[in-house]
Amino acid sequence: MCEKISIEEFKKLNLVVGKILVCERVPKSKKLLLLKVDLGKYGTRQIIAGLNGHYDAEELLGKKVIVVENLQPANLMGFESQGMLLAVNSNGRAFVLEPFSQCNPGDQVT
Repeated sequence: MCEKISIEEFKKLNLVVGKILVCERVPKSKKLLLLKVDLGKYGTRQIIAGLNGHYDAEELLGKKVIVVENLQPANLMGFESQGMLLAVNSNGRAFVLEPFSQCNPGDQVT
């Protein structure tokens, strides 16, 4: 069971729609992909995601995804990750969460 957080803590998350512009494998990594994601008014962010093996890099190009925009940057395999995209793990397979098709990069998730 996960630790419970307050609604005030949850409100700190800035969840926004992003559009994947670039997707490529991280060298020397079996799981990581390097993504460049357009977040509209929040700019373009580099996100490192453990989706290799679940998606081919080409499959993710142009996809709209949900991103945690205000996550503290982290260094993964020598690359800075400036956010996190949301995905569902179902029976060992990851599926990115995709917003309604008419959403635009930078739109808030509420």
